[in-house]
Amino acid sequence: MATQLAFFPDIDEKEVRRVVARQLKQYKALRVAVQNKSEQIDEGMENIFPILNDEQTDKPIIVRQIDRALENALDEVERDIIQRKYLSKSRMKDITIYMDMGLTKDQYYIHKGEAINLIATALGII
Repeated sequence: MATQLAFFPDIDEKEVRRVVARQLKQYKALRVAVQNKSEQIDEGMENIFPILNDEQTDKPIIVRQIDRALENALDEVERDIIQRKYLSKSRMKDITIYMDMGLTKDQYYIHKGEAINLIATALGII
């Protein structure tokens, strides 16, 4: 019996989904933090709030890289799913999203899974 070569290592899809979801949730706050910092600089102010960590320099690059992943790695349907599921102000259930988008349940989960894998690949998570 011939053994099949594995070109890609086994990936825990649940873990990938969990990590990407956490990064997207954090991205919402980081995007606001970067905008606030830019606004402070434009107004000639600096550090109007107390700073408790030294990770201030990482925020702009994280936001730019996630922006790039969302814009360039995803098609319109995938981007819309990610926007509605993870980046909207209100929490939306999967069933609401795929019904609103006119997708079947299977189509929705295929697009969502592909989008998460593409984001994870673009960000170097997998």
